[in-house]
Amino acid sequence: MLRLFVALDLPAECRADVSALAGGIPGAKWVPPDNYHLTLRFIGEIENWRAQEVDDALSVIRGTSFELSLRGVGTFEKAGRINALWVGAERNDALTHLQNKIETALQRIGLPPERKRFSPHVTIARTDRAPPDKVIAFVQAHNLFRAAPVQVGCFTLFSSRLGKEASVYTPEVEYDLMARRAA
Repeated sequence: MLRLFVALDLPAECRADVSALAGGIPGAKWVPPDNYHLTLRFIGEIENWRAQEVDDALSVIRGTSFELSLRGVGTFEKAGRINALWVGAERNDALTHLQNKIETALQRIGLPPERKRFSPHVTIARTDRAPPDKVIAFVQAHNLFRAAPVQVGCFTLFSSRLGKEASVYTPEVEYDLMARRAA
């Protein structure tokens, strides 16, 4: 079984901007900068043979390069407890269009529809064990965060395996938005 997801990998300068936020919340588990990404579609565990179908479906997606801007911070909650801290991504038509194309391509090969509404973000910390007041204070102190915009020209299929300290994400295939398949 493989555990897969489709995401935008972030360039080094963007990772540096975001990683400057890390720290200051006791009990928070900060995501290593190498793991920063913007998930376009979580696939989850699939049989190894299905990975080729996923690759074939994603390889025909075309689009245009676009600018991605990260700004602001926020939280996700589960069962009334804050469990994650994130940096938001500004929505734009090209990002939404790309995410929709990926979702459609994966449904066409028989994967179930994504249950969660697309909320473009980069997770920077797990906050299950952090005091909620510290997390809220962090969000209030950093809500004007803005990273330099980056140009997106591709998206990536990642595999994921759980590690002792953090998950290990491996880029498996990078898909150029502008590439044309050889005839």
